[in-house]
Amino acid sequence: MTVRQPSSPEPSSREPSGPEPSNREPSRSAAGSAGAAQRRELVLRAAVRRGLLDPEDALLAAFVDLDGVAASVAALHRAFPADLDVLHTFAAKANCLVPVLAGLRRLGMGCEVAGPGELARALAAGFDAGRIVFDSPAKTRRELARALDLGIAVNIDNWQELARVDALLDARDAPTRSRLGVRINPQVGGGAIGAMSTATATSKFGIPLADEGNADRLREAFRERPWLGWLHVHVGSQGCPLDLMARGVGEAVAFAERLNAEPGRRRVVGIDIGGGLPVNFAGEETGPTFEAYVDRLRAHAPALFGGGYRVVTEFGRSLLAKNGFTAAYVEYTKVSGGRHIALTHAGAQVATRTVFMPDAWPLRISAHHPSGAAKAGEPVEQDVAGPCCFAGDVVARARPLPLLEPGDLVALLDTGAYYATTHFEYNSLPRPAVHGFTVDAAGGVHFEPLRPAQGIDELLRADR
Repeated sequence: MTVRQPSSPEPSSREPSGPEPSNREPSRSAAGSAGAAQRRELVLRAAVRRGLLDPEDALLAAFVDLDGVAASVAALHRAFPADLDVLHTFAAKANCLVPVLAGLRRLGMGCEVAGPGELARALAAGFDAGRIVFDSPAKTRRELARALDLGIAVNIDNWQELARVDALLDARDAPTRSRLGVRINPQVGGGAIGAMSTATATSKFGIPLADEGNADRLREAFRERPWLGWLHVHVGSQGCPLDLMARGVGEAVAFAERLNAEPGRRRVVGIDIGGGLPVNFAGEETGPTFEAYVDRLRAHAPALFGGGYRVVTEFGRSLLAKNGFTAAYVEYTKVSGGRHIALTHAGAQVATRTVFMPDAWPLRISAHHPSGAAKAGEPVEQDVAGPCCFAGDVVARARPLPLLEPGDLVALLDTGAYYATTHFEYNSLPRPAVHGFTVDAAGGVHFEPLRPAQGIDELLRADR
């Protein structure tokens, strides 16, 4: 992912100028719905002209707004005070494409990974080991040993993993450069989406702080291990209110303060506060903002900003989601039981959570002519369905849209994180291409390949 200034066009990728979008720095709150919609239309028109969308050869593709990504990263950095020793890492699970990770690295981000594949991609993207954080509730001995060898930070999830790290460190000839910490579960409760809430009483993540004996056992663990110097906490993501998230961080900071008040050395030197800022999927405006979250952190965890702790964050969806969309052709339309249905090429394979949990993960959809131009007309309630061979493969039900016809395009909005980059191989549907884009001051659209479309031959090679 190359981060370009809008005034630096690449002639080979430039599209003919269209109407100038009303906002070149894609802050949704500033641009408003009309400006963001105009920008998308400009990109869709250019994609059709370039053949990145084609009714025979490119039925489905995802697009990432590289200008928007840069603006979101800048907003994150501005939100935290300049005098705070903070490393902002990107949660690779949200968009693990190597060019995207490399672009985020160039924007000053570190990388949080949750498995060997994500770690391999982070290293391929050029992240220094010291700017990578390894989280997972099921790390193997081999994975832990490699992290310790490379000097990658590790957040230990449970007592058995702590014992495993003890043994690995005892067997080493030299100390590790890794920052080592323990993930605690502050048990402050869940948000509106249970599957996204990681600080419930029975969460699978971390050591539950309020369970009997755990606080004392953790104190002893930090006393006995000079190499243990960090606490990690993550309350959840979508559906979690800011005060709940900040309260969980507050519990971790308060526990660190208690540990550091004991005689002897300062035991906790850093707090990894996780990520999880929710995303507004209901409209164009970006919210809640990083600034709003920092405000709640100041209220619930003031000691975090006192200069006594290094800080790590792990934001993912909130940096990428609103900076992308997925476009697909309508193949057929029909009426069934009085309901209009559009059968498209975007379904569970690229919108897995929306299809299986539609109430928790609804997506906005825009309708377009085959040229990419926005479609007008009286809204008609219709289902927007995908190509997968099961009845539930529907990304929107009874959605009021201009009546869709075969050959039209639909755009699934706010899908820059997860979605097409976390492909679900139902019906052996191949992975779609992912394209990055920028828009220059004259309205010229510049595309950059982030992932090629998967061909059938490549799909078959995976089985050999």
